[in-house]
Amino acid sequence: MSEPNMTQQEQDGRADFDLFIGNWKAHHRRLRERLKGSTSWEEFDSMTVARKILGGLGNMDEITLSRESGATLGMTVRLFDPKTRQWSLYWVDNLNGWNWNLPQIGEFKDGVGKFYAHEPFEGKHIISRYIWSSSSETSCHWEQAFSADGGSTWETNWTMDFERIA
Repeated sequence: MSEPNMTQQEQDGRADFDLFIGNWKAHHRRLRERLKGSTSWEEFDSMTVARKILGGLGNMDEITLSRESGATLGMTVRLFDPKTRQWSLYWVDNLNGWNWNLPQIGEFKDGVGKFYAHEPFEGKHIISRYIWSSSSETSCHWEQAFSADGGSTWETNWTMDFERIA
């Protein structure tokens, strides 16, 4: 069996996050309390550097968030499975650590990536969702939402608007 050519590989989904490779500044809006009906947002900025790993089967970014409570350091590792054509996204930060057994899993369709996990939150399990979208080569948007009712309703609790920098 021959190896698929690069065009086939790019079309299988492994190039979906190529839009994010590089250096970025971002503006964040994060709900101060989640799943409590809060309308109070913390706003802050960050710097991110993203690069490919594993010959294009993954990527990782390092982010420095300039929050009111002080700097937070984070990292995302994204891994593509060519068999399922889905991504697994893993987040870690210096405040909460990580759980490598609980990735966000999903894929891009029509230029929008949606990724889901069933995870514990304040003593019960919820569904969390990340959405990635891009309107140009120099900007992209990420948002996180939680659902406590099995996905019937969603509370968006964190957004990031990224702008590419040199």
